[in-house]
Amino acid sequence: MALNENLTKLISVSAPLWAGEAEVVRTYWDSSIRNRETDLLWLRRQCFKEFNGKGLGEHKDLGIFLGPLTEIIESFPKIDNGVDRHHILGLIDTIHDEFGHYCLFADVYDSIKSDDDPPLNPQELQTWEWDKVLTDMRIQQNHTHGSIGVRASHFTEGGYCTLFREGMRLEGRGGADDRIAHACREIYEDEFGHMIGGIVGLNDEPLSDQEFELMTDLVQKQLRARVKMRNEEFSFPLTDQRVEEIYNGDIDPEPFDFEKAEAMIGHG
Repeated sequence: MALNENLTKLISVSAPLWAGEAEVVRTYWDSSIRNRETDLLWLRRQCFKEFNGKGLGEHKDLGIFLGPLTEIIESFPKIDNGVDRHHILGLIDTIHDEFGHYCLFADVYDSIKSDDDPPLNPQELQTWEWDKVLTDMRIQQNHTHGSIGVRASHFTEGGYCTLFREGMRLEGRGGADDRIAHACREIYEDEFGHMIGGIVGLNDEPLSDQEFELMTDLVQKQLRARVKMRNEEFSFPLTDQRVEEIYNGDIDPEPFDFEKAEAMIGHG
């Protein structure tokens, strides 16, 4: 069974922006701006996202770690008495995965920092301008458009795993690059199947053409913000002009794994 026309269109408008985010990371690896300090900076920023990222419709907008944890605590007296146990199990899995990803990047940070560099303290990690723009955009869309906004936020989460895919390609270069590649491979293997499954899940959603049109608009806005978020995270390896060119479609789209997606539908 093939993906429906609306979902195929959503993927086609997303693919150039996924490619833009991948280009940011790929360019950074061999950029003259890259050094140990910029590596430590993007690792701190990525640890912030893994530990305290928000905007995906989490419980009370508390973030991907504290949101599910708070929901579990509040739901504890209601398990199988108003709250489905499998919902709680899913929240526990989410916490395990996200905290595991934080640990992987934090371990890379510790492995390359010097004695003079500050140790990681997740309570002191900070967001940055375009990460905050993206987060605020998602929360506003979630609150304004309800389930369509939340679906859009989940669709864009991870940018089709571009950071992890490009990080995996550092394998074999030695030193910090191999440690980054290992962390990215572990996370990619966690995330890719879930991400594809989430996209495929939209295939069976009873959304009207108008709802898909709205979601496509929300997704494009978020993915554009993601390119700038990632560019700032990695100390601006792309110029503003290049970002605008990406926005205008001057880039080869990121290939989408339609075969795996359609196989998931077939086994659904």
